[in-house]
Amino acid sequence: MPAQPILIAGQWKPARATGVFQAENPALGQKLPDEYPISDWADCNDALTAAVEAAAQLQATAPEKIATFLTRFAERIEKRATELVEMANQESGLAKAPRLAEVELPRTAGQLRQAAAAALEGSWAQPTIDTKLNIRSMLAPLGPVWVFGPNNFPFAFNSVAGGDFAAAIATGNPVIAKANTSHPGTTRLLAEEAFAAVKETGLPLATVQMIYRTSHADGEKLVADPRTAVIAYTGSRHAGLKLKAAADAAGKPFYAELSSVNPVVILPGALAERGAKLAEEFSGSCLMGSGQFCTNPGLIIVQASAAAEQFIADVKQRFEAANPAPLLSSGVAKSLHAGVQTLQAAGAELLTGGQPKPAPGYRYANTLLRTTGENFLKAPEKLQTEAFGNASLMVVARDTKEIEKVLMHLEGNLTGCIYSDTQGSDDPLYNELAPALRGRVGRLLNDKMPTGVAVSPAMNHGGPFPATSHPGFTAVGIPASLKRFGALQCYDNVRAARLPLALRDKNPTGKLWRLIDGRWTLADVGA
Repeated sequence: MPAQPILIAGQWKPARATGVFQAENPALGQKLPDEYPISDWADCNDALTAAVEAAAQLQATAPEKIATFLTRFAERIEKRATELVEMANQESGLAKAPRLAEVELPRTAGQLRQAAAAALEGSWAQPTIDTKLNIRSMLAPLGPVWVFGPNNFPFAFNSVAGGDFAAAIATGNPVIAKANTSHPGTTRLLAEEAFAAVKETGLPLATVQMIYRTSHADGEKLVADPRTAVIAYTGSRHAGLKLKAAADAAGKPFYAELSSVNPVVILPGALAERGAKLAEEFSGSCLMGSGQFCTNPGLIIVQASAAAEQFIADVKQRFEAANPAPLLSSGVAKSLHAGVQTLQAAGAELLTGGQPKPAPGYRYANTLLRTTGENFLKAPEKLQTEAFGNASLMVVARDTKEIEKVLMHLEGNLTGCIYSDTQGSDDPLYNELAPALRGRVGRLLNDKMPTGVAVSPAMNHGGPFPATSHPGFTAVGIPASLKRFGALQCYDNVRAARLPLALRDKNPTGKLWRLIDGRWTLADVGA
C-alpha cells in the first residue's frame, strides 16, 4: 500500500520521503493500516517556494474572498462530519459523542466562521491615522505561516483547521500545515476539504499546503528559513524549545504553547463551606478526557487543616473510583509516567495511581500526589513538572505566608484560579494572594476550574513563559489571536491613491473601526 500523498503547490502528490509511519488506535494499542510519509527537505523547500508566491497573490486578494473561503471550509467540514469524527475517534481514542461530534467539531466550524467575520470586518488590523502629520499605519499580512498542531485536539487545534490556521488565513497569510503524527488521517481529511474550498473560492492554490512529518533537523531548518514569516506551535515543551531556538536565531516570530500546570488555590473558607463539592468539581476537571487538556489543573494548593485533609481524602476516593479513559498515544503514556516519577523523585508522596493500566490500549491509573509547601519551596522547578494526563499534585502549605511563597516560585502558566467562600471571610486572603498569582498566569479565574476555553473575543489562551513563548498574545479569541500574524506597516506622507483602502480618508465599508486622531470611529476622515 503506497503512503498517503501530501498537499504541495496545489497538488496532492507522493512525498519525497525518508520513511513512513502509522498512526495508532490508542484505545486498542494497535497501529492503523494507512502509512504516511516522513517528508525530506525537498518537500519543505517546495512548500515554502509555493507559499511565497501565494503570499504575494493573497496581498491583492479582497477580504471578502478570504472570508468566503473560511465560511465555505466550515460548511464542508460539517458536511463531512461523520467521516471526520470516525477517523478522529480511531486516531485519538476520544469519544465520538459528545466530545468530538457535539463539542469539538462545532467549535472548529464556529472558529472558522468567527475568523471569516473578522477578515470581512477588518478592525483586527487596527488602522490608525494621524491627520496632522499625515502618518497612517495598520497591520498587514506577514507571509508564509507554518502551523504545528497538538495531539489533544484533532479538530479545534488542528494544523489545517484549528484556531491558528483560521487566524493566519483570516489575516491574509498562506499556511503550511505540519500534521500531528497522532492524527494524520484526520488532518488529511480536513486538508482535502480545505483545498476543495480553496479551489471553489478562487484563492491561490498554495494558500493551504500540508505535510505529515519531517526529521527534527528539517523541522529546525524550515522554521529558520528566510521564506518562513512566522510559526505557530502547540505541543511539548522539549520539542518546542528546540524549534524556538532555531526560529529565534533567525529572527522569526515563534508563537508557542508549551506547558502549564494551571495552579488552583483553595482558601480555607471555601474548603470549610463546600469542600465535598469542590472535590467533585476538581476531580471531574482533572480526569475529564484523562486530563489531556493544556488547562488541566495539575497543581492544587491548600492550607493545612482538617478540612484540607478531608478534601484530599475525598479526591483520592474519586480518583480511585473513576475509570481512566484512553491516553492519546503510547508517547503520552510514557511521558505521563516519566512526569509522575519526576515528581516522586523530588519528594512528592504518591497517594494513588502512579502506574500504567493493563491492555487494551494506553491507559494510566488516575494519579494523585501530595507534598508540603516546605518541600515545594526546596524543589519548585521539579515539583512543577507537567505530568500531562490524569494526574495532579496537592501542595499543603502551613499558612497563608507559605502559600504566597509557593505562588512566587511558580513558572508562567496559562491559567490560575483562586476559590474563596461566598460569605467574604476569605476576602482578605484573596486580596493578599491574588497579586502574586496574577502576574504568573494569562487567565485568572475565581471559583471555576480552568479546563474550558471559551471561544470569546475576551479570552486569553496564553500566558508568561513557559506556558507560551510570548505573554502578549493569545491562541484563542478573535480578533486578538489574528494580530500574531500581522506586520505593522506605516505610511508617511504617502499619496492617497497609493494607500491601502483601510487607510484612505473614506471608510471602505462603513463598518471598519479606525483610530483617527486618537479617537476610535466608524466615520470618514474629516467627518
